[in-house]
Amino acid sequence: MKSLVIMKDRQAVTSSLQLSENFEKNHQHVLRDLDGLKEGVQNWTDLFWEDSYIHPQNKQPYRMIYMNRDGFTLLAMGFTGKKALQFKMKYINAFNEMEKEIKQQLDTSNLSPELQMFNQMFKSLANQEIETKELKVQSERIENKVDGIKDLLSMDTKDWRKEVNGILRKIAMKQGGFEQFSEIGNESYQSLENKARCNLDIRLENRRKNMIAQGVGKSTVKRLNKLDIISDDHRLKEIYVSVVKNMAIKYGVWEEK
Repeated sequence: MKSLVIMKDRQAVTSSLQLSENFEKNHQHVLRDLDGLKEGVQNWTDLFWEDSYIHPQNKQPYRMIYMNRDGFTLLAMGFTGKKALQFKMKYINAFNEMEKEIKQQLDTSNLSPELQMFNQMFKSLANQEIETKELKVQSERIENKVDGIKDLLSMDTKDWRKEVNGILRKIAMKQGGFEQFSEIGNESYQSLENKARCNLDIRLENRRKNMIAQGVGKSTVKRLNKLDIISDDHRLKEIYVSVVKNMAIKYGVWEEK
C-alpha cells in the first residue's frame, strides 16, 4: 500500500486516487463527491487542487485531486461504516506524523545565531530559485494557452472532422478520461441541434432508409453516423465547428490541470 499521506508543496496531503483505493470506492465517484463540494465550499481551492496521473496500463493521463488535512476531513465526513472509520483514524494519524516531520524539518530554533543566519540565507536563496522556476513554468503555461487559442481560432472547415475529434478528446481527458468521450460527443451534438434547430437522429434515419432503397449494402449503411450527416450540410458543418470551439473555451482545454 502506498503512503496514505505525502508531503507536497511543503504541506501534508493525500489524493483522491489514494482515497478511492483505501476506502474501496470508485475513483470517479470520489471525484464526483469532490466536485459536489465546490458549490458549497467558498475556499475550495485552499483545500483541494487539480492534478493528473498516468494510468499504468494504457499510459493515458487521468484526472486526480490532491487535498490537505481540512479537505480530507470535509470529504471523509460522508464516508460511513466500521471500515471507513478505521481508515479515517489511520489517515488522521498519518497526517499527524507527516505534519510533525515537516515541522521538525522547518524548526531551527535550536541552532546557533550564526547557523540561523546561514539557514535564513539558504532559505532566501531557495525561495528565490523556487519563485524563478514558478515564473518560468507560469510563462510556459501562458505560452501554451496562447498557442492553443491561436490554433483554435485558426481552425476552419477544411479538415474539420480530424480537428473536432481532437478537441473533443482533449475535453474528455480533462473531464476524467477517454471514457468521457461519448458523453462529450453527445453534448456537442445536442448543442448543434439547439443552435441549428434540427434533429440529427431523424436525419440519420432518413438517410439510411434512402441508402437501403437505393440498394446500398447494409455494412455501408451501418457505418453512416452523425458526422456524415453534418458533413453533407455546409450550414451544419459551420455551426458544429463553432459549437466545438465554444466547448474548448468552456472546458479550458489549454489550461493546466
